[in-house]
Amino acid sequence: MSDQPPAQTGAILVSERIADRHVRELSRVAPMRDLVVLGQDGLRGPADQIEIAFFSGDCFPDQTADFLRAAIRCDRLAWLHSFSAGVDDPVFRKLVDRGVRVSHSSGANAVAVAHCAISGLMAGALKLPQRLEDQRAHQWRRRISDDLEGTTLAVLGLGPIGLEVGRIAEALRMRVIGLRRKALGNEPFPTWDFDRLHELLQIADYVVLALPLTPETHHLIDEVCLMHMKSDAVIINVGRGELIEEPALIEALTNGNLRGAVLDVFETEPLPDSNPLWDLSNVIVTPHCGGHTRASHEHAVEHFFANLARYESGKPLRNELHARSADPR
Repeated sequence: MSDQPPAQTGAILVSERIADRHVRELSRVAPMRDLVVLGQDGLRGPADQIEIAFFSGDCFPDQTADFLRAAIRCDRLAWLHSFSAGVDDPVFRKLVDRGVRVSHSSGANAVAVAHCAISGLMAGALKLPQRLEDQRAHQWRRRISDDLEGTTLAVLGLGPIGLEVGRIAEALRMRVIGLRRKALGNEPFPTWDFDRLHELLQIADYVVLALPLTPETHHLIDEVCLMHMKSDAVIINVGRGELIEEPALIEALTNGNLRGAVLDVFETEPLPDSNPLWDLSNVIVTPHCGGHTRASHEHAVEHFFANLARYESGKPLRNELHARSADPR
């Protein structure tokens, strides 16, 4: 990689919110660059001059297509930074194959998504869906809650999100066991390799999925895995919907082979109205919003500006997606 900074002539594509709230910082870090702003009325600025694009969290999901379409159509695009660590969508790989540099904000939403997962654990233990049904029916029914203390939590994926989930769960006095491709030996709690997945599922009371989507993890939790799980176990997915074979999950939940599920991600998003998951009383559905908080979006902005300064000075980018590399979560 050249140590010389790139010519400062291309424009930066940002959302209207980023342009409004961070115009001073944009001017400070990249004073020679024009802005192209995506607003509700379309693009404003020299769209054919876009060299840098910041795909910020406020664009997701409503303006995702418009933003990425504007970036991709510009032949001059050299670098795109995403607010999310999840860059498994084929569009990002196509950009890399085209020679565009792609980086992401791994860790920016780790705390928010971990809190989402932990809320799922608590909801399962408190039997929250059933309690809400009682409330709507005006039924004063004292259900016995389950204890989290002393139960076993399997955390699948030990990037920033999985590590934060494990840290909080240990504070809740749960027994935490992590799972990753290859245990490094320096994890903060016992960690097993992928080849022990079935063994781990047999003893886990709760399973949190915090894995990236790769060919290796696609439908990792399939019918066979679900058969290995305890019938009173709860699964929480804050990774990617495609990590789970959805029809097999629905069957396990319907037949009582699995106590419950808390799902923030799905194979098809938005979740179709006809999907049975909507109506299962032992399922909590949230619309891929685990990391959708003000703080996590601001952390992603910080990641972008740190990388923008590095880009302008010709330094290597942090969290850059390289050919055939895996998402680090």
